Amino acid sequence: MAGQGLSDDEVRGIREALAAGRRPKVVFTASAGQVAGQVGQVVELTDPAVSDEFVVVRFGRDVLPFSPGDVAIAPKGAGRRPVAEPKPEPPVEPPVAEPEFVLDTPRVPAPRREEPKVEQQVEAKPAARRAVKAVRPKSPAGLTVTLAYAEGEWTVAAQQGAKALAKPYVVKPAEALRMVALVDVPGVQEAVEQILAAERAEAEQQAEKLRAELAEIEARLAELRDAR
Repeated sequence: MAGQGLSDDEVRGIREALAAGRRPKVVFTASAGQVAGQVGQVVELTDPAVSDEFVVVRFGRDVLPFSPGDVAIAPKGAGRRPVAEPKPEPPVEPPVAEPEFVLDTPRVPAPRREEPKVEQQVEAKPAARRAVKAVRPKSPAGLTVTLAYAEGEWTVAAQQGAKALAKPYVVKPAEALRMVALVDVPGVQEAVEQILAAERAEAEQQAEKLRAELAEIEARLAELRDAR
């Protein structure tokens, strides 16, 4: 399995390869989860300033973004099917010629006695019916919806199996509180309310500071007007 992911030099090498029209092969590391050990192709590098998952990889029918720690440069020959070695054919031995016997006087074969033919009627048995095995429908992949809070923002993301249905997008604190209210788990709603209370207190402090600065600016402006 691959090592510790992509280094900065390897990321720059992949970017140059994409610019030249190539699609470098990478192998998923253990941090990639259930796809670890599989081989894919890098099709795009997005802006790392927008998201940590800026390495876009195609594997199978899926095209998903990953972080540099989720993939590593694939070793040479990865993803190729092993070529089966042809089995040697056994040597063909030439047929051994048998001696031919020639008789001076040909022997007259005795007349064959025809035996009466007895026709037998075989009763055709109906073919046995094959048991029909019920085919169980394949259950869909699991769906995961994640509500997260980091650096003063609430985000929601959705993923089905290994496919990302919706990348993390920002929601308002009130919407986050309504989502948490649907989850009847002790302690979760209290934690969200504490976060909102801390944000509210910080916003009020900033507003008070701005009002004080605005009052100073208005007082300074009034002095300058009186000085005319």
